[in-house]
Amino acid sequence: MKILLAVDGSQYTHKMLNYVVSHPTLFDPNHEYVVFHSPLALPPHAKSAVGSNVVREYHEEESAKVLQPALAKLAQSGLRARSDWRPGPAAEAIAAYAAEGKFDLLLMGSHGHGSLARLVMGSVANTVLSHCKVPVLLIR
Repeated sequence: MKILLAVDGSQYTHKMLNYVVSHPTLFDPNHEYVVFHSPLALPPHAKSAVGSNVVREYHEEESAKVLQPALAKLAQSGLRARSDWRPGPAAEAIAAYAAEGKFDLLLMGSHGHGSLARLVMGSVANTVLSHCKVPVLLIR
């Protein structure tokens, strides 16, 4: 099974990862795991001011802060995973990545960073559920 783990570094990401590592009969080393993060995209005027290389380095550094602890948590339990990231609106990026990667299952926390954004635009989880054609398991 090909499993996508969407992470943002929040307490709900940690709960989701704890769920995965504490259920070895469901999530064993025979599955393929990808840990995915979608950092906030920089505004266009900022991108043009600093250049594409600086923007890419910034996104890589910000993503590594979230991805590396998640990969380490999985590795401690014997689960190997690769990681990837894509900047943009998180919900759309997660749903698109899940579809493009032909994943069998998407796991994510039911909440995450972005309380203000959730008030304005709705939760990332709700948007993923409405856009994603891959089965989604939300961990609360």
